[in-house]
This record gives sequence, structure tokens and C-alpha cells, in this order.
Amino acid sequence: MELTKTQSALILDASEDGEITVDIAASDHANLAGALCQAIATKLMNDENFQAEIMQMVEGDTMN
Repeated sequence: MELTKTQSALILDASEDGEITVDIAASDHANLAGALCQAIATKLMNDENFQAEIMQMVEGDTMN
């Protein structure tokens, strides 16, 4: 998948032992999309409450 200059993407990888890694694909990390991806990635990696909230959503299927 190729991103346009205004797009960015979070790339999440889940290992078999449950380890999650986060990467960002962006042509320009300084644009709004890149900045949002960076903020979300930082929050995913550093905010335990946010991590727990996301896992509750995934495990409880509250996204619908």
C-alpha cells in the first residue's frame, strides 16, 4: 500500500506471546495525519489506562 503525502498509518504487530509493537508509516510526520499517528502511538505505548481501555474494547467487542 502506498500512502499519499497527506496520509499516515499506524502499523501494529502482535507476536504470538502477546507482545505488541507500534510503527508509523508516513511520507511526512509533520503533517496532521503524521502528528495524530505519533500521538496515538505514544499513548498506546506509554499510557497504561489507555492500553487497558483498548484491550477492554477488543476483548469485550464494544466497538460496535
